[in-house]
Amino acid sequence: MSRPEAPYLRIVEDIRRRIVAGELRPGDQVPSARRISQEWGVAIATATKVHAALRQQGLTEARPGVGTVVASAPEPARVPAAERTRRLSSAARPGGEGELSRERIVSVAIAVADADGMAELSMRRVATELGVATMSLYRYVAGKDELVLHMIDAVLGEEEVPPPSTEGLRADLAAIARLEWRFFRRHPWLAPAMSITRPQLAPNAVGITDGVLHALDGLGLDSETQLYVHLTLFSFGRGLATAIEPEIEAQRETGLTNDEWMNFQEARLAELAAAGSPLLRMALRNDFDFDLDRLFEFGLSRLLDGLAGYLSEGSARSSRLGGHLG
Repeated sequence: MSRPEAPYLRIVEDIRRRIVAGELRPGDQVPSARRISQEWGVAIATATKVHAALRQQGLTEARPGVGTVVASAPEPARVPAAERTRRLSSAARPGGEGELSRERIVSVAIAVADADGMAELSMRRVATELGVATMSLYRYVAGKDELVLHMIDAVLGEEEVPPPSTEGLRADLAAIARLEWRFFRRHPWLAPAMSITRPQLAPNAVGITDGVLHALDGLGLDSETQLYVHLTLFSFGRGLATAIEPEIEAQRETGLTNDEWMNFQEARLAELAAAGSPLLRMALRNDFDFDLDRLFEFGLSRLLDGLAGYLSEGSARSSRLGGHLG
């Protein structure tokens, strides 16, 4: 007589079927451990096994700030670092210092930082990936600081800055803020690497600033106010994005997604809720799935609402805004 199938395997098969059938598409969030526990009536530990099994099968991947989503490719962490670098870099690696260029060096450096984080980026590591002597890199970049500057410039040039549109100021500012967010999402090291107190003078960074200034042109704002609008929008996205790289590193160290980590904190969370107000207890009882992209969109909308109120104070500006930036 065959042994009964483990409950978590039945759930894995159910979710796998939904992925194969296209009900869950690449990038879609799969049910969180808490939701699995509620819908299938299993313990949180069982739900965590479901996520682990789906990742082992290459069906899902952890996305910092979002949770577990349907994978579009095998889990990057299973691929050796050097191989990830070769796949991510657009530069071929035939070897030989005669084929070096600043573009190749920067491309490989970006791939290293994308795959393993800024902590693993060094001139020696880049040289190793290129198969050349470390000192040969210094003919193209003066050192790591200059290399990082070129990396920032390169990734900020991956997409064109959207020009002013006919849809109004809110749409124009939102488009630029979302452009920056895509850059931060695509390259988790970017937000911590950039500074507003000592800004990197990269041409493509200046181009983004110029895009905001063009969107604000004609509203009667002085140059200082225009720059503060730009820095406020930039700082909002950058501030949220600084959580991405530490979360990736925490996942590497613990093997747990942020959702799975929270599941292990349920007992402590229950204690804190019991000691808190009724409002806090009610909020914590709800099935709250934290999503960094949703937080960005929520915060951006509120920020633009506030900016609309500020700009609408001047009658000369309100016609451009259309009354409400919504």
